[in-house]
Amino acid sequence: MDAKQDPKATLELWTRTKPGGPGEQGTLKLTQAFEKATGHKVKVTAIFDDFETKLQQRAAQKKLPDLVMNDVTQLGAMNSQGLLREIDLGRIKNSKDLIDRGLESGKSLDGKQYALPYSAQASALLIRKDWRAKLKLDTPKTWDDFAAMAKAFTTQDPDGDGKQNTSGLAAPLSTKRGYASWYFSNFLWAAGGDFITEAGKGTYKPAMTSKESVEAMQWFRDLGCKDKSVQPGSVTMDTPPTNETFEAGKTGMFVVGPYLLPRFDESLGKDKYEVVPMPKGPKDATVLAEGGSVYLMAGSENRAGQDAFVDFAISAEGQKVGMAGDTGFVVQLPVNKTVDITQVRPDPRWQTYAEAYRTSGRYAPSIPNWTPVRQATADTVNALMADCGLDLRTKLTELDKQLAGILKEQGIAAS
Repeated sequence: MDAKQDPKATLELWTRTKPGGPGEQGTLKLTQAFEKATGHKVKVTAIFDDFETKLQQRAAQKKLPDLVMNDVTQLGAMNSQGLLREIDLGRIKNSKDLIDRGLESGKSLDGKQYALPYSAQASALLIRKDWRAKLKLDTPKTWDDFAAMAKAFTTQDPDGDGKQNTSGLAAPLSTKRGYASWYFSNFLWAAGGDFITEAGKGTYKPAMTSKESVEAMQWFRDLGCKDKSVQPGSVTMDTPPTNETFEAGKTGMFVVGPYLLPRFDESLGKDKYEVVPMPKGPKDATVLAEGGSVYLMAGSENRAGQDAFVDFAISAEGQKVGMAGDTGFVVQLPVNKTVDITQVRPDPRWQTYAEAYRTSGRYAPSIPNWTPVRQATADTVNALMADCGLDLRTKLTELDKQLAGILKEQGIAAS
């Protein structure tokens, strides 16, 4: 039953970020601007640990927060649990200005809108500029160039210390939270491969044994197993230790989003590295797109306030507020096509990222639960990179069987 409406009720907003951290500060800045613009009041709660568990507890009490700012990949899980209310785009005037791929990211399998993005990110390639200059290498334009640079950075002493102590590519290939799959997706999709592929309205089938997927996995595996171009210990590393290899001068290339620029500028030095678009793969230069979405939670007594907040968050004004500052910004890349990132951040590196998102970014599909797909594929990618003796086709065949079971369990398997 719908809650009795009170358009003056304070909105409770939960954001998935560390309490007291820059993410919370950025959210407070955004909500303060919203309050000033609309008169609605917002109470912000930052939660990082056990976010989903705490949300389930509130659901059991039938007292969900009004608004949640969370990862775009949580749409399927939250919607399948009945936690969200559908968004009427007719009430969100700024939705007409959203970048198409961003708008699509908030749709469920049935095509209904259950979220709207407020921030996006996509991958680009960081390169040690000084190493590239020393070895007289051009910026990589193809996968062959990429592999050659990774090998050169591993074998040709780019830091000039006379030791073989560098690696070409930084790669977080741990199974933790599916990191190996998350990272590999940038290469899989650029080769025309896929983890799962649509097979008719709302149904999917496994795709890791397709010709393109097998070739992408073989090429990526060769970087580690044949060329030895991936950093030692990559299969046990998530992002924090991988980040450290790049800033400590142990690795020379890193495929990653824009959120590390402020950190690397400080720790490594802005002059030491460059940001370039990912080189074209066998198919194209598709890269992983991610970001945060605003979710309007079911049972709110202030639906007008919910609509007003998401409308402000995606507006040009809200996007600019969210992007302001060198740290503590909640908007990485704008999702509103009227916002020129160079007007807020004149640094051309951010423009490289914005272009990657607009032209090559791809979100994971909004299936009921993406997590088990990411985890199963991460386990296999990790195993193949950790043990170069494993038979690749056998492992990918086993993975497809596992994926078929996951899809069946979620009721979206192609018959």
